[in-house]
Amino acid sequence: MESMKNRRTVRKYLSKDISSELLNDLLETSFRSSTTGNMQLYSVVITRDPEMKEKLSPAHYHQPAIKTAPVVLTFCADFGRFTKWCEQRRAIPGYDNFQSFMNAFIDAVIAAQTFCTAAEEAGLGICYLGTTTYNPQMIIDILKLPKLVFPATTITVGYPDGIPGQADRLPLNGIIHDERYNDYTPADIDRIYAYKESLAENRRFIAENTKETLAQVFTDIRYTKKDNEALSENFMKALRQQGFIS
Repeated sequence: MESMKNRRTVRKYLSKDISSELLNDLLETSFRSSTTGNMQLYSVVITRDPEMKEKLSPAHYHQPAIKTAPVVLTFCADFGRFTKWCEQRRAIPGYDNFQSFMNAFIDAVIAAQTFCTAAEEAGLGICYLGTTTYNPQMIIDILKLPKLVFPATTITVGYPDGIPGQADRLPLNGIIHDERYNDYTPADIDRIYAYKESLAENRRFIAENTKETLAQVFTDIRYTKKDNEALSENFMKALRQQGFIS
């Protein structure tokens, strides 16, 4: 438990490779995770080849970890495999819809997080690339994902090159709700975000971006309405192409 509380996101890796035996063992462990109806609605694409990493790099906005990590894993929501099984067993599948996509997406993310926990216990470092859902079509094309298969999340993994600092987190009492949801008062918001707003690095972000508050850095610079709407449109277009919505 204590090791999990002390975890860090690792973006810099040693050149040391990860053996296929270790990687497969970690993946097999992750495949024991919870899954909708025991259907295991996910697939994992393993990328080791430098040329393939180079191709994937633009989809992830050229984050350095995509090229420097010895292994890149793309966890995919996959209803294609299960659909083919149904068809070959004289069953009529009905999984070309958004609910089925959500079932598969959640399955994939649960498996991914289980892998991350196992990998960190084995002495490896990991980093989630949130950009996977920003440019899904690029990843679909590069990895040649067929219908009813969709990239859910990407993880870089390798042996850590140093120990990075630990990112801040909101306090426990700012997140949990007993018995029912208790909406936040202005005073609650001030209390919950006080520590995050007090950090020197976050004060620096405010100054560098010439903003008044840290919240403005998020809304005006990092995650703008305009960008989110454009990314949402890309995401929905990719969902249509992959056959999850019409």
